[in-house]
Amino acid sequence: MIRDVKVHLLPVLFEPEDVRGGIAVIIDVLRASTTITHALANGASCVVPCGEVDEALQLAQARPAGSVLLGGEREGLLIDGFQLDNNPFAYGGDVVRGKTIIFTTSNGTRALLRAAQADRVLIGSFVNLQAVVNVLLADQRPVHLVCAGTKGKITVEDSLCAGAIVDRLLAASGAEESQWTDDQLRLALDLYRYESRTSASFRNAMRSGYGGRNCLRLGFADQVDRAATSDLFSIVPEYNSSTRSIGI
Repeated sequence: MIRDVKVHLLPVLFEPEDVRGGIAVIIDVLRASTTITHALANGASCVVPCGEVDEALQLAQARPAGSVLLGGEREGLLIDGFQLDNNPFAYGGDVVRGKTIIFTTSNGTRALLRAAQADRVLIGSFVNLQAVVNVLLADQRPVHLVCAGTKGKITVEDSLCAGAIVDRLLAASGAEESQWTDDQLRLALDLYRYESRTSASFRNAMRSGYGGRNCLRLGFADQVDRAATSDLFSIVPEYNSSTRSIGI
């Protein structure tokens, strides 16, 4: 049984100390959570999240040559001097296996760093949805589902994923919906249940939200569809505060 579950539709809607003692799940479906999961599933040794580009460049310079790849985005696009952007398809095994990925994005990595005081910090997305749910079911600590949003705005895709996690937790744990009275949780759950009635409505919801429209404008329709695919991987990336890196 999950003792307490909260949804934070934006990182600014909680204080860093609020997540102490709990498990934070960082949700940035388009695209950081999806990309990090692909990178680690395809053999990257770890992902090091950075809030700023300069920090990422400095960390890369301090590592042995050939051991590191710089990945991430600003305004959705490849950062000058980086080898990889935030496209999950770019993180194939032939590229990332055995490499440390130093990673910075506009929203996802910053959301993670804000939640770093939690006992555990997991990376959640549709592509590893059930794996995340399984971890949460096995742990009695309070759960905080942290939606990264886009440019300080709530996004449909992150809210959908938070709602999907809550829906599966309810189904698996036997908990009563009335036990979870958090309004942001109710909004996310209701959105997911409404938009997931059919595969067509779910796909349209993923594409028509703020984050989805931004990806379509940049020509990333295939990445949106990939990010909307559930349960591709059984791994749950987890942030290690001691090493300041994400691994499995």
